[in-house]
Amino acid sequence: MLFEKIDTAGLAHYSYIIGDQNEAVVIDPRRDIDVYLNKASKQGYQIKYIFETHRNEDYVIGSFDLAKLTGAQIWHADHNLNYQYGQAVRDQQKFSVGRLKIKAINTPGHTLNSFSYILYDFSEEPLMVFTGDALFAGDTGRVDLMGEDLMDELAHKLYDSIYNKILPLSDSVIMCPAHGSGSVCGHAIAERELTTLGLEKKVNPNLQYENEEEFVENVKEVLERPPYFREMEKLNLTGSSFIRGLPETEALKPGHFDKKLQSGDTLVLDIRNELDFAAAHIPNSISIWQEGLASFAGWFIPYDKDLLLMTAGNYPEEAINILHRLGYDRIKGYLKGGMLKWHMSGKKSSYIKTIRVQKLCTLIDQSRDYWLLDIRGKEEIAESGKIKNAHNIHITQLPDNLDKIPTEQPVYIFCGSGLRSTTAASLLLREGFENIHVILGGLAGWSSTTCPIV
Repeated sequence: MLFEKIDTAGLAHYSYIIGDQNEAVVIDPRRDIDVYLNKASKQGYQIKYIFETHRNEDYVIGSFDLAKLTGAQIWHADHNLNYQYGQAVRDQQKFSVGRLKIKAINTPGHTLNSFSYILYDFSEEPLMVFTGDALFAGDTGRVDLMGEDLMDELAHKLYDSIYNKILPLSDSVIMCPAHGSGSVCGHAIAERELTTLGLEKKVNPNLQYENEEEFVENVKEVLERPPYFREMEKLNLTGSSFIRGLPETEALKPGHFDKKLQSGDTLVLDIRNELDFAAAHIPNSISIWQEGLASFAGWFIPYDKDLLLMTAGNYPEEAINILHRLGYDRIKGYLKGGMLKWHMSGKKSSYIKTIRVQKLCTLIDQSRDYWLLDIRGKEEIAESGKIKNAHNIHITQLPDNLDKIPTEQPVYIFCGSGLRSTTAASLLLREGFENIHVILGGLAGWSSTTCPIV
């Protein structure tokens, strides 16, 4: 028997490949599908079915491309949506994969027609359930993505799906959700790599309410919705472009890079670390360090512009994969040789002022001429502490709150390390702010008496 969970870092997305006797099924595949092809080929399995638990919002699904290569049947959920590929799975529909049996059950709540898939072992007892975004480790799926007017209906549907369809299976059933900790598809997903329905009954906070009404009222929460979700929703109805056929991103010399940059709607995305970007970068670049791309590109990078990547000079393979997973296909090249070659060619660059957290504390205690911008989230502040007199605007909310940030005072941006602060600084610089400073270091070094941690 073949079973493997594919963890897509950054997105906290889980997909699965399961097989027996040379037949396999893939559940919720990501866009770069080679991982499934390689695992199936290595063990001599033919991918027979592709199951989607729901229309995904946070990444481009790879079903269409995977079926194109393997001949597998695609079964998708959400019958109310206009899919242009695959077939709509039916409630209680059964499938055979080798000696294994799989049954689809309609578990709406996260969306109007989400599905879960029960895997039965050789004795025909339920072994695993693939819950999609209905039930997570330590959390339940959000019910706000289809609009606030449907939240109450969806919350009741989610309760019914969880309590009347999923939890009654058996406490020993292994639960396989579509996301782990860090995903924007849940509010507080736990850092548990493995879980069972019995364990979730005991420790999942959303499964401790006394009745349905209490559950409904507590899960009806409107969370942040990244703007790129809209693009994902469109792509995941039509089928994505074939990623294996995309050309390799071109290595550009400074002159060619600059020519493309000046030719029209083009944006430089700088994926280097915060210190490199602060020291020197191409003017008007947006800084998102590589490990932060999955979390922040969808918030700040538009789909209607060509992208040029700034790296340390190396080929940005992983960054390109992450961007493609988010539907960014207009990647027109990267700068060969990085900023060194840019400077050697005589091109103009910019920089960002940085300051160590200890130095800032001293300056604050000596002067009132500062404006401290804390871009951490509310939960992070509640956990680590609030800086007195700091102005809190979460990084994802900066574009809508520029009018709250002064232009006549030095602005010091704080996040806890400097990575997100550098992204925020790059966004503000593009908007014409000049007196911007990035604070390097976190709360561990904070020692201001004027602005203590409270």
